[in-house]
Formats: sequence, structure tokens, C-alpha cells
Amino acid sequence: MKTISAGSYAIFFEEKKYKSLENYLKSDTFTTVFILVDSNTKKYCLPLFLSKIPDFLDYQIIEFPAGENFKNIDTCQFVWNQLTLLKADRKSLVFHLGGGMLTDLGGFTAATFKRGIRFVNFPTTLLGMVDASIGGKTGIDFQNLKNQIGLFANPQHLIVDFSYLKTLPKRELYSGFAEIIKYGLSYDIEFWKSLNQHIPYKEEDLKQWIYQSINIKNAIVLQDPNEKGIRKILNYGHTIGHAIESYFLESKDKKDLLHGEAVAAGLLMETYISVKLFNVKECDLNQLEKLLFSYFDKVDFSETDYPYFLQWMQHDKKNIKGEVLFTLLDRLGEAKWNIKVPDTLILEAFDYYRNLKNC
Repeated sequence: MKTISAGSYAIFFEEKKYKSLENYLKSDTFTTVFILVDSNTKKYCLPLFLSKIPDFLDYQIIEFPAGENFKNIDTCQFVWNQLTLLKADRKSLVFHLGGGMLTDLGGFTAATFKRGIRFVNFPTTLLGMVDASIGGKTGIDFQNLKNQIGLFANPQHLIVDFSYLKTLPKRELYSGFAEIIKYGLSYDIEFWKSLNQHIPYKEEDLKQWIYQSINIKNAIVLQDPNEKGIRKILNYGHTIGHAIESYFLESKDKKDLLHGEAVAAGLLMETYISVKLFNVKECDLNQLEKLLFSYFDKVDFSETDYPYFLQWMQHDKKNIKGEVLFTLLDRLGEAKWNIKVPDTLILEAFDYYRNLKNC
């Protein structure tokens, strides 16, 4: 697979990935190198990672607990404290070994410590590879609101090593498919067709989908790095998806929900709205149902949850002057953004999803 240029950094695959890292480490003098892990990646990914990095490298490990509940300012303070105690300076380098939660938080802590220290992303989950680690968005949750505090900061390198996917439970692996499917729905109709033609998929199919997903997101980000226009199409499925995810995070009565599971539900409901408002056909929605239910169970909620979903949507980052703005499909492969949707239609979409049966 060819290296992808992402502007100020490069995305490496296959045999080039660790050679590029070695060359980078030799190109500068780093005072200290840190490896940021969570409790899962320390156990399942770190041994493999340490066997692949250059022998000459001295490093310190910083570990924090795994899980979205720890994507907050308290964990940031812990990381900053560790960097301070270990005498990190502006010539230090941080390796981020983990999924989207870790690369989001790690990028934020690195970009703010001493006004910025350099970092390299090593995504270990499917979601991290195809979405979270690309494009320079970093951040943390605040009061269970998704990604409310953050900034744009790019890594020095992004290294995609497919072997980490073998460490994932099936549920965690499948969580990344929501973002892959989003790219086909909102941007690339041929990619959408490919995803539907390979169920069940083979390992080589997945590698190609990861590569295509990264190419798609990178192409969009290069056009609009700070999300003023076309990059907003990457929020498709996330207006409702983030609201559901935030509500489930806060509620003691709801089971844990992975990001991709919430986004998959959001994709279906926002596609339903797109059918009602634009040129998406009902048969397209039915095809999406079949594809998503190949990877996801339906999220269980009741009509009494609706007001809470609407309440969480009021805090969406895309909102302007208190108005909730959606990214929706004009037709398959073409999205439009900053769309106002009446609450009556949003509630109708909730009903549609709640009454679905797993295909």
C-alpha cells in the first residue's frame, strides 16, 4: 500500500511503517520518548509494539484506565502530571498506542503540554485507523458531552499496522464499521457498493476498506482542515449518534454503548430523515438496514428516552445560535450540511428505528 500524504505528515502502511519510524527517530534528537497506553492496550498491544520499534530507543510508559468514561479532564491532568514528574520538555516525543479515545486524549494532552510537544499515532482499533487518528481533531468529553473541549493538532506520523486488529474482541472491531459505511454513504457511491458486495468480508477486503476510508477522509480534510465546509459531511450519523452515546454514558440504567454502535443507529435515523427530505430512496434505506445489522445489534431505547436525546442534541458542536444542524444525504454518495430538521421529523425517525427488527 502506498504511503498517503496528509499535508504536514504522512500515513504509513505495511513494510514501510516501522522503517519510517526509525528514520524519523534518527532525524532529530529527542530528549525523552513516552508511550501512552491505556489498560487494554498495555496488555494486548504493547508487547507486539515493543517488538517492532527500534532497539536503540529508550522510553517511559504512561498508562491510564481504558474506556470512554476516562476521556475527561481528570485523565488529562494525570497525563500532564506524569509528563511533569518524568521531566518531559519541548524536545520530548509521545507515541499514542490505542484506539480513538486514546489518540483523541493523547493528542490534546501533547498539544497543550508546554504549548505543544510532538507525537506519533499508532491506532490499534478499526475506528482509530479509519477515523479518530486522522485529520488533526483532538479532544475530550466534558460533562459527558462528546468532544466538547479540544483543538486541531496533527501528529508527526500516523502508522497503520493491521496486526493490532487481531487483538480486538469482535464487538470492538465491528464498532469501526459505522465510520467505514459513513464514507460510502456520504462521499463515494462505488465504495458503498463494494461494502454491500462483500458480506461476509475477507481479511484482504477489510485492509482495502481501511485504506480507502483513510484516503477518503484525508482527501476531505485536506480541502477543509478546520471544518468550515465540506468536512462537515464527516458528521453524518453523528448528530443523533452522539446524543444517544452521551445519554447512555450518563445514564446508570443503560448498558455501555460503543461509539460505533451509537453512530450506526444515528446513520439509520438520519438516513430515514434524508428519505423524507431529499432524494434518498426507501430501498436505499432498506439496504443500509441490512448492511448495518450485519455488524451491529439494534440499540435498545424507549419512547421515554426521546426528550433526553433531543436535550443532548442541543449541545452538538455543529449547532449555530441554538439551532441543531444536521448533515444529511441528498442522495447516496452525496451529502449536504447545516440542515435544519423539525422536531416532529426527528421524533418520527426515533419511532422508525425503535420499531425496526434486526435484519
